[in-house]
Amino acid sequence: MHQKLSAHQVKTRYWHTIIGQDQNVRVQCDVCPRYCRLQEGQRGFCFIRSNQRQSIVLDSYALSSGFAIDPIEKKPLYHFYPGSRVLSFGTAGCNLGCKFCQNWDISTSKEMRRLSVVAKPEQIAHTARREGCLSVAYTYNDPVIFHEYAIDTAQACHEQGILSVAVTAGYQCAEPRVEFYRYMDAANIDLKSFTPEFYKKLTGSRLEPVLETIEYVAHETDTWLELTCLLIPGYNDSETEIRQLCEWVAQHAGVYVPLHFSAFHPRHKMRNTPATTLATLRRARELALEQGLYHVYCGNVRDSESATTYCHRCGQVLIQRNGYQCIPEKLRDNQYCPNCHYRLHGKFFSG
Repeated sequence: MHQKLSAHQVKTRYWHTIIGQDQNVRVQCDVCPRYCRLQEGQRGFCFIRSNQRQSIVLDSYALSSGFAIDPIEKKPLYHFYPGSRVLSFGTAGCNLGCKFCQNWDISTSKEMRRLSVVAKPEQIAHTARREGCLSVAYTYNDPVIFHEYAIDTAQACHEQGILSVAVTAGYQCAEPRVEFYRYMDAANIDLKSFTPEFYKKLTGSRLEPVLETIEYVAHETDTWLELTCLLIPGYNDSETEIRQLCEWVAQHAGVYVPLHFSAFHPRHKMRNTPATTLATLRRARELALEQGLYHVYCGNVRDSESATTYCHRCGQVLIQRNGYQCIPEKLRDNQYCPNCHYRLHGKFFSG
């Protein structure tokens, strides 16, 4: 456990001290590539990490903005124990500044009173087990910024036989990334665009660290990985960009990694941007399949065809979905196609 400063503060590991030309001492947070350099008492961009006594402190340990019990498909994870229940929670703040954020009231919060629910890691694990949840999801805002709280919760969950799921933008530094994914059983990473300009102008971050995180999770961990791309009309939905994104996923993550194209709905600072049409999502899915990806889905819409899991080899329907409800009984012997015996990539129930 971590050295406590106050009831909901813990010291963190990923930081170092800097002495500027003005001889003022600052502490640089090294948990994400924003590298906030903070004076005594100053909070980082994420709001919940601050410089206290010349070290970086997490100010929101065991504080949550709320909980919900969801189907795992809502994260979205389609190849990670389909039909199971997940206990979802988050804190406040974020290390990105997405103008299109769908959870902007949480991610942009600058008030500690937004963190109204006290929830220690052991309590979360106990609640998940009591409610029949297979996993706990760190979501709503990015678990990268509540790194220590997420890891302690994941450890408590594992002791209770509960799995851990990270829903993240993947904007994370290399060293904390290694520790973080040591405790995550699955992750859905947002690949928001495939252009540096989009990341800079619409999220206030950079593309390259996200790509590095995706490659790391795909090839250096046992964490089950799925990707999501929110398609925003006029910003990241061109056929050229979609092809480039899918080609990169195929080559650097793997053709078997599920990709979810999700519909944008006007939110936050982009309320005048139109919602994504189903036709746009379906076309993106076609392009992704043409690039060789095995499993491509459309999200934030009701479209059974693009939500269904098919056998990559023979086309047999394996998992039918209607909204967030799924019927996975077509799988045989854990995760094999009953028609051609092809093994479906993912994590599935036995029997």
